Amino acid sequence: MNVRSEVVNRRCETIVRKFASRSVAHYRWRRVASPFSKKSRRNVVRQESDNGAETRKSTQVNLRPRSDWHKRNYLAEILIPSLFVKRSGEYEPPVFPTIEPGQVCVTWIGHASFLVQTHEINMLIDPIWSKWLKVVKRLKKPGFEIHHLPEIDVVLVTHAHFDHLDRRTLRKVAADQPIVVPIGVGNLVHYLGFEIVHELDYWQSIKLGPVEVSLTPCYHWGARFLADLHRGFGGFAMKVGGRTILHCGDTAFFPGFREIGEHYDIDIALLPIGAYDAPTGREVHMNPEEAVRAFIELKAKTLVPMHYGTFRLGYEPLDEPLERLIAAARAHGIEDRVMALTEGKPALL
Repeated sequence: MNVRSEVVNRRCETIVRKFASRSVAHYRWRRVASPFSKKSRRNVVRQESDNGAETRKSTQVNLRPRSDWHKRNYLAEILIPSLFVKRSGEYEPPVFPTIEPGQVCVTWIGHASFLVQTHEINMLIDPIWSKWLKVVKRLKKPGFEIHHLPEIDVVLVTHAHFDHLDRRTLRKVAADQPIVVPIGVGNLVHYLGFEIVHELDYWQSIKLGPVEVSLTPCYHWGARFLADLHRGFGGFAMKVGGRTILHCGDTAFFPGFREIGEHYDIDIALLPIGAYDAPTGREVHMNPEEAVRAFIELKAKTLVPMHYGTFRLGYEPLDEPLERLIAAARAHGIEDRVMALTEGKPALL
């Protein structure tokens, strides 16, 4: 028995040494998946800067609901009735004008989605062609079908909320071009078909051909779900052909507009004016009067309103934000500097 046991032990030791000497590559099973594949890690590029997310001043809004938010019923008053409202608008092939050097063509897709063009580049910002935001119905058509888009050179996404980062739309427009997102958002878009994902923190910039894109601060929050508050959010300043276009993203009013205006000589400011009467009572979006104040502090030349008339995200009627914006602009003597666009109709500036 002792001799037999010794032989068995020697055989076991031999087998252990044999397998221990093998590398993981010899096995047929895969290693535990990491959050990014090796290819995906190389695909997401985070810009280096001393002004990092851990040191910059927080611009996240207070997410606590107002004490009386429960006295109204968004589900019964707004959401369910909107399901029976017919979508307005028509799909028509867009007629894009010839763009000369120094000119900018802006096409509003609806909500916060824009096609911004110069004679050198086509940029798509927060694109969403979806008819639904989960259970929230789109009440105004985009103006033209997604296949009518010209070739897109760069895609920009301001934050991870479903009405701004629509993966169904992004899959359709992705054609091996770069996409720029705030810090912490890259893992939501890295596999959709883009050549490279650039993550930016506040005031960081990336040069993409003729355009320099910078992430600007805003007063909002970036979580897509409940537990991912680490995701960044912001707006984009686009400097191209001697012009500067600002898409300020989703934001409530905050003192940072004055600082942004000091950084850039803004020609066109795309500013949100809707969803200010939020179901939770939280102040997370500007109202039209605050948008006019922000425009003045930005020292911009032209105000293009957005984030209204497409989805019922607040209690206010769809047409109220624009009416209030025109009245506020008239009161400040800047009505002639407001350009309200129609979905799908290019405007040359």
